[in-house]
Amino acid sequence: MAAEVLTPRFARQVLSGRWFTLFACLLILSVSGATYAFGIYSQSLKTTLNYDQRAIATLAFFKDLGSYVGIPAGLLLEVAPPSVVLAVGAAMNLAGYLMVYLSLAGRVTRPPLWLMCVYVTAAANSQAFAGTGALVTAVRNFPERRRGNVLGLLKGYVGLSSAILAQVYLAVYGGGDGRELVLLIAWLPAAVSVIFLATVRVTVVPPRRWSTSRGGGGGDVFNCLLYISMALAAYILVMIIVQRQVVFSHAGYAASATGLLLLLFLPLAVVVREEYQIKKDLEEDYQQVTPTTVMMTVVQKTSTLPMSIMSDELPASADNTPPPSPPSSSSSSSSYFITFLKHTFSPPAYGEDYTIPQALVSIDMIILFLAIAAGTGATLTAIDNMGQIGQSLGYPSKTINTFVSLISVWNYAGRVTAGYLSEALLTSRYKLPRPLALTAVLVVSCAGHLLVAAGAPRGTLYAASVIIGFCSGAQVPVLYAVISELFGLKRYPTLYNLGAIASPVGSYVLNVRVAGRLYDAEAARQRGGSGGGGGEKMCVGVECFRRSFLIVTAATVAGAVVSLVLVWRTREFYRGDIYAKFRGDVSEAIALEESLPGQRQGDGRRSVHGGERNADG
Repeated sequence: MAAEVLTPRFARQVLSGRWFTLFACLLILSVSGATYAFGIYSQSLKTTLNYDQRAIATLAFFKDLGSYVGIPAGLLLEVAPPSVVLAVGAAMNLAGYLMVYLSLAGRVTRPPLWLMCVYVTAAANSQAFAGTGALVTAVRNFPERRRGNVLGLLKGYVGLSSAILAQVYLAVYGGGDGRELVLLIAWLPAAVSVIFLATVRVTVVPPRRWSTSRGGGGGDVFNCLLYISMALAAYILVMIIVQRQVVFSHAGYAASATGLLLLLFLPLAVVVREEYQIKKDLEEDYQQVTPTTVMMTVVQKTSTLPMSIMSDELPASADNTPPPSPPSSSSSSSSYFITFLKHTFSPPAYGEDYTIPQALVSIDMIILFLAIAAGTGATLTAIDNMGQIGQSLGYPSKTINTFVSLISVWNYAGRVTAGYLSEALLTSRYKLPRPLALTAVLVVSCAGHLLVAAGAPRGTLYAASVIIGFCSGAQVPVLYAVISELFGLKRYPTLYNLGAIASPVGSYVLNVRVAGRLYDAEAARQRGGSGGGGGEKMCVGVECFRRSFLIVTAATVAGAVVSLVLVWRTREFYRGDIYAKFRGDVSEAIALEESLPGQRQGDGRRSVHGGERNADG
């Protein structure tokens, strides 16, 4: 096996396969969640630039706005390859975070708040470009099944990214006040995206491989990747606990980061193993095919193929009359407008490809928007204010950093659990609708918000960070899986980002308008109505966030009730086989692939019968 694996031919197979694309997407996303580290350096922003809490909440809102509003990235992916989207994201990441770092380090003139909001928005929007380029590509590469697994795994690595960046930061810079962390997240995610630009692409996979690959579409591979990611999360969690108890030297931090990098690259071994098995399967297929079998298959199958496949010309009608000509230029614009409205307000069935206008006016998209605005807006409010929450309750700064890292780890746990568990329940005999998982997550998150509102006893903030981190992550793969299942994959890059807009909307209402305003009002009350500078305007005690998180809890309950409406509307759709169209409509393509020697595949390589194998599995 070693000799076969080390050949240039096999290396090309690995690098061009969809499994290596998945590995590249995992690495890109593992460093793309820098927005979740905002709680670590927000206090530096507050003290260095003399901001009050409402200014910090405003920056947090623009950070969320940039990270979740990815419509430009989605529209770009509609017309350009994923490499272009990733390149744009890398440039925005470097430029945005570098300006934030220069402002914190005093290398540039202290920017006004509006300009800092521009920097933060541009930097955070790079996450939307990285997520769109990597995640949408991975979903399109695995359309036939296990969509919850793909989304849960990829989004799980995003959830871990802030903890990964924190560990690398300690190894490279040895800690500090957070300024060097901003410098790290300026160059590292951009560098990783640039390295893997050429390997992230949609790969044309022979449909016969969907049903014949081991595990029914790579199920065992996804399970192996899940176990590796769980080991990575456990390793990070152990390192967080140990580093909190023991004083590490710079060499100790470097050693812990080395172990982290080994776990990050371990999925490559799984990819190589899978591609080797694909190579062996294709060789067996080639040996079993005889010339007589090929000729008989050609005669039998090509006669049943549509003319549009066999010819480059448009199909003619049954009586050989030419197709109807397009409408004349004399048609009025009003008729086009009426036709557009009828088409927009007459959406297809669930699972078919919606247009963007059809999805925008869909009741289901509106329901998703309201539920996510309440649920994710609430958890983002807690995450963005975790530093100030801990400070108001008297926790030391080292413990507050632990809260942020715990949120990252449990964010990962929520993402992979929701992705894999919702997939298992969906494909079980109970056929539970995936939106029901969203309802359950919203209900559980209320417990975390109530713990923050209670503020006592002292240890409750640990439990709150675990619950909020888990539920914040769990909402993400469920949302994106539901959008792909209800509205189709054709416009998924844009629809995926349309659903994400709800998060910054909810964050603005609950964080800026509620939490930030009530915090500053309580801080002013404690000082007898005096304002003071931004760094001095500090609130102390449970009352700083109590009323805010009671309102946040009420909003989350409302979101859970709204999501139940979507559960009821989609129950019949989810009782069926939602992946049937991807497995059942490919028989003609399979016949064509297996029967026509030397036919071209979508990526320019020949099929196994033509000599050069398509090794995408």
